[in-house]
Amino acid sequence: MSFTVTDLDAVEILDSRSRPTLQVRLRLGDGTKGWAGVPSGASTGSLEAVELRDGDPGRYQGQGVLKACAHVRGELAELLGSRTWDSLAEVDAAMVTADRTETKSRLGANAVIGCSLALARALAASAGQELYVWLTPDGVERRMPVPHFNVLNGGVHAPNALDFQEFMIAPLGAPSYAEAVRAGSEVYAALRNRLAGDGHSTSLGDEGGFAPDVKQPEDALRVIVSAIQDAGYVPGRQGVAIALDPAASEFRQQDGTYLVAGERLSSDDLIVRYEHIVRHFPVWSLEDGLAEDDDTGWRRLTQDLGHRVQLVGDDNFVTNPAIITEAVLDGVANAALIKVNQIGTVTETLQAMKACRDAGYGAMISHRSGETPDPFIADLAVSGGFGQIKSGAPARGERVAKYNRLLDIAAHDTALPYGLADPS
Repeated sequence: MSFTVTDLDAVEILDSRSRPTLQVRLRLGDGTKGWAGVPSGASTGSLEAVELRDGDPGRYQGQGVLKACAHVRGELAELLGSRTWDSLAEVDAAMVTADRTETKSRLGANAVIGCSLALARALAASAGQELYVWLTPDGVERRMPVPHFNVLNGGVHAPNALDFQEFMIAPLGAPSYAEAVRAGSEVYAALRNRLAGDGHSTSLGDEGGFAPDVKQPEDALRVIVSAIQDAGYVPGRQGVAIALDPAASEFRQQDGTYLVAGERLSSDDLIVRYEHIVRHFPVWSLEDGLAEDDDTGWRRLTQDLGHRVQLVGDDNFVTNPAIITEAVLDGVANAALIKVNQIGTVTETLQAMKACRDAGYGAMISHRSGETPDPFIADLAVSGGFGQIKSGAPARGERVAKYNRLLDIAAHDTALPYGLADPS
């Protein structure tokens, strides 16, 4: 379907951490409109596509995005409006070429992904299709994903002493997506009550999870298991399981050790710690268990635990299809986290998902810690067919916008199956 872009604009808005980001609006030649809110991460991989920030200390502590907005209204608007296009992939490739850097740092990955997301939404609307239908690759079965609710926060996402960053609950055993959301909400409420009853603060981290003053990850896991039981569910894969994102790059030390609750651990020590955790707690998925540059450790972790749990690469994979393909050959992990702004275009995101699919790897579609109410990733999760999404806690508007979009999809497309896809 050929199309033209007649209008492209961007404004500076706030994300969920009260930092500036972009909202992009676009109009096609047929009058169809598209829009996008651009997410932003706090825990980031070194090879991620690079956001363009203004660096003006007099505005938002240097975090403003007026330059990125100007690139959308200027150079990118001129590029997109310069000709007739045949596909989103063609436009995305042209934007990457125009940027002229490996990490989209000249125009700004936040500017480029905003245009790509808005264009995808407009093209779906122009075709008269739901976004999740339009995004679905040929031969892929759409499915409702298992929501991974971030219920307890640490690391850079919370002002506490807990080094592990995300503790998530995953209702793997729910009979439907709607029942999975109910389970997540009920366990979240039970966790609040249990934390308060134990004298802990129920303040929230960046992604809506509670941020109690605990240090040991095992203590956090114990209270989550208790909350699952308090809510009337069975801890484990037949009920409500647990997923972890330690974000180990954030607590890796210069000497190569890992500092967890004041204790220095080697890669092997940390792997043993994970083995103990998996043995004693209903953990089904482990993301960023080791630092992004700990290649030897990642291979050992995969050998030791890859047959028992999902091992998700994030900071080391950065949604990059070439890196994922190389990791498959190196025997690293068995799943990838997928973040649209981490690679910088929708086309490259779809290519990263294809690399996972071709290798028999799992894939979890993910939000960022700095979010907007844009629910694009909900549609992306359904279209990819992997059956996994994480979007934070079942609380806070920017988080539940994704979960609520999925509730709407499930209610109106009742034939969609729910649950994890078989990666084989």
